Amino acid sequence: QVRLMESGGGLEQPGGSLRLSCTASRKIIDYSVMAWHRQAPGKQREFVAAITTTNITNYLDAAKGRFTISRDNVKNTLDLQMNNLKPEDTGLYYCKAHQFGVGDFWGQGIQVTVSS
Repeated sequence: QVRLMESGGGLEQPGGSLRLSCTASRKIIDYSVMAWHRQAPGKQREFVAAITTTNITNYLDAAKGRFTISRDNVKNTLDLQMNNLKPEDTGLYYCKAHQFGVGDFWGQGIQVTVSS
């Protein structure tokens, strides 16, 4: 079972940038899809971005053009570069690893707050 640890969150002003990283305890090449989700206060957790082992990406519409997901199969890391941040991007961001035929594994989450 993989352990996932997020880092890089914090407080940023609107229009600013943050880069989230997720470090895995095992080889992420074993996981067909790696993804980021987020949960805003009082709302359900939602999908933000995903990337396959062949680097096919998918994004939440609100994240397209602003966020970029990437994975490093050597360092076993998953990153999310977030630019032009908006207050509605505020939330707890979770890293997820999906293993085909087994299920999903989640990190504990990291807070991102966008506020002036």
